[in-house]
Amino acid sequence: MPVPTSKVLSPADALDLLASYPARDGLSISDLHSSASGIGTYDDFLLLPGHIDFQATAVSTATRVTRNVVLPTPFMSSPMDTVTETEMAISMALMGGIGVIHHNQPAASQAAMVRAVKRHENGFITDPVCLTPDHVVADVLDIKERLGFCGIPITDTGALGGKLLGLVTRRDVQFRPPTTPLHEVMTTDLVTAPEGVTLSEAQHLLRENKKGKLPIVDSAFRLKSLLARSDLLKNQTYPMASKHPQTKQLYCAAAIGTRPADKERLALLVDAGLDIVVLDSSQGNSSFQIDMIKWVKATYPSLEVIAGNVVTREQAANLIAAGADALRIGMGSGSICITQEVMAVGRPQATAVYAVSEFASKFGVPTIADGGIGNVGHIAKALSLGAGAVMMGGLLAGTSEAPGEYFWHDGKRVKTYRGMGSLEAMEQRASSSTPAGKLTQTNGVGKSLKGPVENAATSRYFSESSAVKVAQGVSGDVQDKGSVKPFLQYLHAGLQHSMQDMGVKSVPDLRRGVDVGEVRFEKRTVNGVVEGGVHGLNSYTKRLFA
Repeated sequence: MPVPTSKVLSPADALDLLASYPARDGLSISDLHSSASGIGTYDDFLLLPGHIDFQATAVSTATRVTRNVVLPTPFMSSPMDTVTETEMAISMALMGGIGVIHHNQPAASQAAMVRAVKRHENGFITDPVCLTPDHVVADVLDIKERLGFCGIPITDTGALGGKLLGLVTRRDVQFRPPTTPLHEVMTTDLVTAPEGVTLSEAQHLLRENKKGKLPIVDSAFRLKSLLARSDLLKNQTYPMASKHPQTKQLYCAAAIGTRPADKERLALLVDAGLDIVVLDSSQGNSSFQIDMIKWVKATYPSLEVIAGNVVTREQAANLIAAGADALRIGMGSGSICITQEVMAVGRPQATAVYAVSEFASKFGVPTIADGGIGNVGHIAKALSLGAGAVMMGGLLAGTSEAPGEYFWHDGKRVKTYRGMGSLEAMEQRASSSTPAGKLTQTNGVGKSLKGPVENAATSRYFSESSAVKVAQGVSGDVQDKGSVKPFLQYLHAGLQHSMQDMGVKSVPDLRRGVDVGEVRFEKRTVNGVVEGGVHGLNSYTKRLFA
């Protein structure tokens, strides 16, 4: 008996047939959010693939992280005392992101870290360290140890604006007794540029004359600024570095609390060159933070303020109305955070990111997804839900640039990683005799700090006056991940490939595609999550990049 067959359409009719379907595959973002269980966490949904007609390397990851700051990548490091100090902040900026220096340390120490980041790479150095001819070699060596450089202009006053008399470099002080006066060793045969020279002209002059430093002087030979050859080399090595468009210095952010003493702390940070201040609180919808936002915007109008943390539109509205330039989203979603478990307060991170970002976008306020980022896919999902950037803690902990010393635990080389709501962070007191594997507070240039540290962790949770400290985080360790620089390169390349699979060339394109329903989503079951991971193997090795 013959088997009946349906009519086979011509391949040329494929697009016409697709257009006749009543609905597209997948869900729009509004349908995903309004479904019975909402969005939930990052693992509860996927994005459907789009059409590819471009290379992954053509994808731009540039994004707005505050009203007025655009970064080449959406990567931020968390203001945790086991994640971000000087080295991490410098590395994050060199790789196109930004580091947020923690405040569980003395204000002077935090300011020193900000200053070290801002001095790492410059266009014109408008506040160079200067010495007089009567200073000695030991003074230069001290600056080298503290600040990492020793190319120092010598002026008659020992300050910017004095008459330029010479320049001291590393070669000038090598093999010299520490008590040798600088007028005996300084170089006086100088190549200079006149005040008013453009940055490109000055850079060309520096290259042509093969000098390490180029002083910029006025008609009376008074020092006005300085240009360093090392910065030209950094431009070649790190073409995506996050820099202030005017000063060409690396971007740097730092966290503060919302107590009166934090106003004095902020003054030191601003003096050190701070670009963005993060008001660090586990629950940002408070009168303390609202008052602080208003004070900061009135006192430092050009300083960008990231407020938070929030997970609801109601929280966000209060901070936006107070003048926040960006919002940090997340409550209890971090790998070391137990707020949802202990306090029964919080929100699944993906739902929070979408709800707050959708609301904040109406006011031009970018959002930062803080917590729950465990891989490249989570970054792509956070951006698709409306975040302008992601803040990473556990993903960056354990790298060589993270604070703390490596130690061995169960046969593995590890570093301490702890939540700022952990009892260990709340009880932090700096000591030069910290046990192996624990943290030693430094001044940002490698020297231990003795004495009490202002405890940021307790003020973050408004618990200074509590008789009993209630932990909202845990302390543990994470395995050695090597340097953060190649890891950030992997995250960037992975994000480019993810966006290519979606069929979008940039973060704004992704946002538009989501808004008009071109970028589609799909809910995931528990079995779907299992299917999407490694399964069915006796053993395997998971290498993320090479």
